[in-house]
Amino acid sequence: MTIASMMEGRDEAVVSCSPTDTVQHAAALLAEMRIGALPVMDGDAVAGVFSERDLLYCIAKEGAAVLTRNVGEVMTAPAITIERGENVLTALSMMTRRRIRHLPVMHGGGMVGFVSIGDLVKYRMDMIEAEAQQMREYITTA
Repeated sequence: MTIASMMEGRDEAVVSCSPTDTVQHAAALLAEMRIGALPVMDGDAVAGVFSERDLLYCIAKEGAAVLTRNVGEVMTAPAITIERGENVLTALSMMTRRRIRHLPVMHGGGMVGFVSIGDLVKYRMDMIEAEAQQMREYITTA
Protein backbone atom coordinates (compact mmCIF):
# COMPACT_ATOMS: atom_id res chain seq x y z
CA MET A 1 0.00 0.00 0.00
CA THR A 2 1.72 3.13 -1.21
CA ILE A 3 0.83 6.77 -0.73
CA ALA A 4 0.22 6.89 -4.50
CA SER A 5 -2.38 4.10 -4.31
CA MET A 6 -4.07 5.83 -1.39
CA MET A 7 -4.25 9.09 -3.35
CA GLU A 8 -5.83 7.48 -6.45
CA GLY A 9 -9.15 9.08 -7.27
CA ARG A 10 -8.60 12.03 -4.94
CA ASP A 11 -9.06 15.60 -6.06
CA GLU A 12 -5.50 16.71 -6.80
CA ALA A 13 -6.17 20.35 -5.87
CA VAL A 14 -4.40 21.22 -2.63
CA VAL A 15 -5.29 24.36 -0.71
CA SER A 16 -2.09 26.19 0.18
CA CYS A 17 -0.75 29.57 1.16
CA SER A 18 2.47 31.48 0.59
CA PRO A 19 5.07 32.61 3.14
CA THR A 20 4.01 36.22 2.55
CA ASP A 21 0.33 35.64 3.36
CA THR A 22 -0.78 36.90 6.74
CA VAL A 23 -1.47 34.53 9.60
CA GLN A 24 -5.03 35.86 9.60
CA HIS A 25 -5.45 34.86 5.94
CA ALA A 26 -4.07 31.37 6.58
CA ALA A 27 -6.30 30.96 9.67
CA ALA A 28 -9.33 31.98 7.60
CA LEU A 29 -8.41 29.33 4.99
CA LEU A 30 -8.11 26.66 7.68
CA ALA A 31 -11.54 27.59 9.04
CA GLU A 32 -13.24 28.01 5.65
CA MET A 33 -11.94 24.71 4.28
CA ARG A 34 -12.33 22.89 7.63
CA ILE A 35 -8.78 21.55 7.45
CA GLY A 36 -5.98 21.30 9.99
CA ALA A 37 -2.98 22.46 7.99
CA LEU A 38 -1.76 24.11 4.81
CA PRO A 39 1.39 23.53 2.84
CA VAL A 40 3.24 26.82 2.52
CA MET A 41 4.38 27.15 -1.08
CA ASP A 42 7.20 29.40 -2.23
CA GLY A 43 6.62 29.14 -5.95
CA ASP A 44 6.74 25.42 -6.70
CA ALA A 45 8.75 24.58 -3.57
CA VAL A 46 7.30 23.54 -0.22
CA ALA A 47 8.69 26.11 2.23
CA GLY A 48 6.92 24.68 5.28
CA VAL A 49 3.60 23.72 6.81
CA PHE A 50 1.22 26.02 8.69
CA SER A 51 -1.06 24.12 11.06
CA GLU A 52 -3.67 24.74 13.72
CA ARG A 53 -0.92 23.97 16.21
CA ASP A 54 1.30 26.72 14.76
CA LEU A 55 -1.62 29.14 15.01
CA LEU A 56 -2.35 28.19 18.60
CA TYR A 57 1.28 28.48 19.70
CA CYS A 58 1.86 31.87 18.11
CA ILE A 59 -1.39 33.33 19.47
CA ALA A 60 -0.60 32.00 22.95
CA LYS A 61 2.86 33.56 22.75
CA GLU A 62 2.10 36.90 21.07
CA GLY A 63 -1.65 37.42 21.23
CA ALA A 64 -3.84 38.76 18.44
CA ALA A 65 -1.01 40.93 17.06
CA VAL A 66 0.44 37.81 15.41
CA LEU A 67 -2.46 37.79 12.95
CA THR A 68 -0.77 40.54 10.93
CA ARG A 69 2.57 38.69 10.67
CA ASN A 70 3.57 36.64 7.66
CA VAL A 71 3.01 32.89 7.67
CA GLY A 72 6.68 32.41 6.80
CA GLU A 73 7.61 33.77 10.23
CA VAL A 74 5.51 31.27 12.22
CA MET A 75 5.21 28.13 10.05
CA THR A 76 6.92 24.84 10.79
CA ALA A 77 9.96 24.66 8.53
CA PRO A 78 11.54 22.91 6.86
CA ALA A 79 8.61 20.75 5.87
CA ILE A 80 8.88 17.04 6.54
CA THR A 81 7.80 15.37 3.29
CA ILE A 82 7.24 11.90 1.89
CA GLU A 83 7.61 10.48 -1.59
CA ARG A 84 4.43 9.19 -3.24
CA GLY A 85 5.99 5.74 -3.69
CA GLU A 86 6.50 5.22 0.05
CA ASN A 87 4.38 2.79 2.02
CA VAL A 88 1.39 4.08 4.02
CA LEU A 89 2.77 2.38 7.14
CA THR A 90 6.08 4.20 6.65
CA ALA A 91 4.20 7.50 6.55
CA LEU A 92 2.22 6.63 9.68
CA SER A 93 5.40 5.67 11.48
CA MET A 94 7.11 8.89 10.44
CA MET A 95 4.16 10.98 11.61
CA THR A 96 4.12 9.22 14.97
CA ARG A 97 7.88 9.57 15.52
CA ARG A 98 7.99 13.21 14.41
CA ARG A 99 4.72 14.12 16.19
CA ILE A 100 3.17 15.65 13.08
CA ARG A 101 -0.22 15.19 11.49
CA HIS A 102 0.30 16.35 7.90
CA LEU A 103 2.78 15.49 5.13
CA PRO A 104 3.35 17.08 1.73
CA VAL A 105 3.58 14.25 -0.82
CA MET A 106 6.42 14.69 -3.30
CA HIS A 107 7.20 13.27 -6.73
CA GLY A 108 9.87 14.38 -9.17
CA GLY A 109 10.90 17.25 -6.92
CA GLY A 110 7.41 18.79 -6.72
CA MET A 111 4.45 18.48 -4.38
CA VAL A 112 1.71 16.23 -5.77
CA GLY A 113 -0.52 15.98 -2.71
CA PHE A 114 -0.98 16.62 0.99
CA VAL A 115 -2.08 13.89 3.39
CA SER A 116 -3.17 13.89 7.00
CA ILE A 117 -2.80 11.17 9.58
CA GLY A 118 -6.58 10.83 9.39
CA ASP A 119 -6.38 10.13 5.63
CA LEU A 120 -3.79 7.42 6.23
CA VAL A 121 -5.61 5.77 9.14
CA LYS A 122 -8.90 5.76 7.20
CA TYR A 123 -7.21 4.17 4.18
CA ARG A 124 -5.56 1.54 6.39
CA MET A 125 -8.86 0.77 8.14
CA ASP A 126 -10.65 0.43 4.78
CA MET A 127 -7.97 -2.00 3.58
CA ILE A 128 -8.21 -4.08 6.76
CA GLU A 129 -12.01 -4.20 6.44
CA ALA A 130 -11.76 -5.27 2.79
CA GLU A 131 -9.31 -8.03 3.71
CA ALA A 132 -11.62 -9.21 6.52
CA GLN A 133 -14.58 -9.26 4.11
CA GLN A 134 -12.58 -11.32 1.61
CA MET A 135 -11.68 -13.80 4.37
CA ARG A 136 -15.34 -14.08 5.42
CA GLU A 137 -16.37 -14.75 1.81
CA TYR A 138 -13.61 -17.32 1.40
CA ILE A 139 -14.61 -19.14 4.59
CA THR A 140 -18.31 -19.22 3.70
CA THR A 141 -17.64 -20.56 0.18
CA ALA A 142 -15.02 -23.15 1.19
